[in-house]
Amino acid sequence: MSLITIILNILLPPLAVFLKHGLGVTFLISLLLTALGWIPGVIHAFYVNGK
Repeated sequence: MSLITIILNILLPPLAVFLKHGLGVTFLISLLLTALGWIPGVIHAFYVNGK
């Protein structure tokens, strides 16, 4: 994982997921989790982008 990806995972989780995986189910899940709370979105982004 690059430094840019880590920074985006923290600041804008849906954008980080979108840049890595494109527009799909993973992005929508990230968007929903970030809307529900910032922390769940960050955790999901690190999990998805870390795989």
